[in-house]
Amino acid sequence: MSNVTIKTVKEVDGIRVASQMAAETLIGVGKILRPGITTDEINTFVHEDTVRRGGWPAPLNYHGFPKSVCTSINEVVCHGIPDGRVLEPGDIINVDVTTIFNGFFGDTSATFYVGTPSAEAKHVTEVSRRSLDLGIAQVREGARLGDIGAAIQEFAEGQGCSVVRAFVGHGIGRKFHEPPQVQHVGKWGNGMRLKAGMCFTIEPMINLGHFDIEVLADKWTAVTVDGSLSAQFEHTVVVTKSGCEVLTRRKVRLENSENFPDPFSADVLRSSAAV
Repeated sequence: MSNVTIKTVKEVDGIRVASQMAAETLIGVGKILRPGITTDEINTFVHEDTVRRGGWPAPLNYHGFPKSVCTSINEVVCHGIPDGRVLEPGDIINVDVTTIFNGFFGDTSATFYVGTPSAEAKHVTEVSRRSLDLGIAQVREGARLGDIGAAIQEFAEGQGCSVVRAFVGHGIGRKFHEPPQVQHVGKWGNGMRLKAGMCFTIEPMINLGHFDIEVLADKWTAVTVDGSLSAQFEHTVVVTKSGCEVLTRRKVRLENSENFPDPFSADVLRSSAAV
């Protein structure tokens, strides 16, 4: 872990710009999502929107990945390849956007609802959304890397879900993936100490069933072994002296995702307590 780089103020500025571009593209995805759209159409939108902003989609040709965005539907955990598949009412889909701008990377994803979700789909999606929030809440100078995973694992398993072990968050900056690896399971007080200037993603993949995954013959698409639903949310963050800055924070709510009441939000919890 000694090769984790501490980013300069200028480097953080560069990552922030790329991150905000990725966030804006993800907002655009929420606006076009609907039953009947294909994942190829999502890919075209992401590619064209990224280029229009002056950036480049990092997934395209990354280790041979053939498209500009990852689209992961229902039991697909991550790295789904866009194709002609039509989104159906009740599907959930994670769209993972990474933008390169001026040599810096910004990486973010969200799970969207296609039409009205089932109770199971809504549960795993909202557990994933809340898991990311709880992971981010642990980030501050002096905290341990394992605290992030511990917070996520404790919450998600307490909600009857599982946390995928096979994929992790990652350092980011002038490279798409760099140290440290950010596990989404862990023990409190374990792992390296966080220092101001570290930049990495937190991106918990939460399954409704078991955490085991398998990668399909295309060598990219990862699915749940038991066929259960999976959901993911991701932000790029930088550690600060007092906590962290979410570099991919969105300025508006995501349509078809954040417009559904979150059962774990403070407002909903207050309302429930008042009943």
